[in-house]
Amino acid sequence: MTDHENRRQVLYWRLLARVFNTEEQPALESASVAIVDDLGLPTALLDPSVSVGNLVQRFPDLGPEFESLLDSGNEDPAEQVRRAALISKLLLRVFATGTGDVSAGQLAAWQKDAGWFKQALGRSGGQGEGEQGEGHGGSGRGLGTGGGGRGIDYAELNKVLADVEGDLVRRMRLREVLSNSSLAAQLNPSMSLIEQLLRDKDNLSGVALANAKALIRRFVDEVAEVLRTQVEKTSVGKIDRSVPPKRVFRNLDIERTIWKNLTNWSPEDQRLYVDRLFYRHTARRTTPARLIVVVDQSGSMVDAMVNCTILASIFAGLPKVDVHLIAYDTRALDLTPWVKDPFEVLLRTTLGGGTDGTVAMALARPKIVDPRNTVMVWISDFYDNRSLIDDFTSLHRSGVKFIPVGSVNSSGYASVDQWFREKLKDLGTPVISGHIRKLVLELKNFLT
Repeated sequence: MTDHENRRQVLYWRLLARVFNTEEQPALESASVAIVDDLGLPTALLDPSVSVGNLVQRFPDLGPEFESLLDSGNEDPAEQVRRAALISKLLLRVFATGTGDVSAGQLAAWQKDAGWFKQALGRSGGQGEGEQGEGHGGSGRGLGTGGGGRGIDYAELNKVLADVEGDLVRRMRLREVLSNSSLAAQLNPSMSLIEQLLRDKDNLSGVALANAKALIRRFVDEVAEVLRTQVEKTSVGKIDRSVPPKRVFRNLDIERTIWKNLTNWSPEDQRLYVDRLFYRHTARRTTPARLIVVVDQSGSMVDAMVNCTILASIFAGLPKVDVHLIAYDTRALDLTPWVKDPFEVLLRTTLGGGTDGTVAMALARPKIVDPRNTVMVWISDFYDNRSLIDDFTSLHRSGVKFIPVGSVNSSGYASVDQWFREKLKDLGTPVISGHIRKLVLELKNFLT
């Protein structure tokens, strides 16, 4: 084994020791300091309390190296050791989070470091969430696992990072932070944080409750902006030729006008005399539709609850679309009066508890007036009462457009009861699992 290989091994042994044992190993620490110093790297690289963001702020030249950790190419052995030191820093900051209380500043720093981690894995190039991709190439030395970024399951990675973030949020003295407006302002709204706020909202009051509502509102507005863009990408409705075209210049159909007036061509004058102009039809026919969204609000479906209340509010703003929203666990709640304001909807939900879809079906069925002009979106992990399959079958046969959804989140990760998955597939209504864009597409197809 070469000297360079020995030094890389020391750095990785220190990494493992730090991840699995909170006590410092003096021999590994002193050897790592010597290696880092010899590489010309700052010793702050080994300080667990210094975030990657702070490190790059103090030493800007390290930024490009952290951004391209998997672009190893045919680097020489000394560069491999340098990259091992940077990789160790990044992995420790993301995965060695300790067990004690967490402050708002520490959570914000971790979220930024997780961003550096995703960027290092090639996630900054616009690749869709929940998809598998190659990331950056490598020579079998990426992150010590061989194959660099190739074959990374990004959906699973996102789930792991979400679990780590969720643990950090649970360890925060959240009520204490929310009571201090300065500390609350440092919080970065995330799905994990919003889940904690929604679970604890009934125990908050005064300044803490006001700050919690402000954070929920910020998160709702941010997600709504993204979803609204996705919905608006596809126009709704078919061209309605029964409506006379508007006679304005921008609607002038030049090709048709020329074609229809060719008989008026004058060879002597070399001119086409136009006696009639033709215009394009632009009016669209929107089918009046009833959209019933039923959302499982049990603890395992928090992101679905957040995303779907926002999505329902967006569709509720479309012309001639009558949107109804029902949330359930062991009880069902009709949230239709507040469907246009997802913030108010979320404040009225109670996350957690068991799951019994039959109570939601009892509330949803009377809303079906014209089956063939109704779509029902049922969002759940379907670990539920199996008698529901009879209700789903009845709905489908009645002409209702039934769309079962197992996940409507940003990561695409979902756990769906296999029995329901197979039964719904046999029914001809397979469960949609994946990115929320899939649900948007299904709904747009129904409305078009």
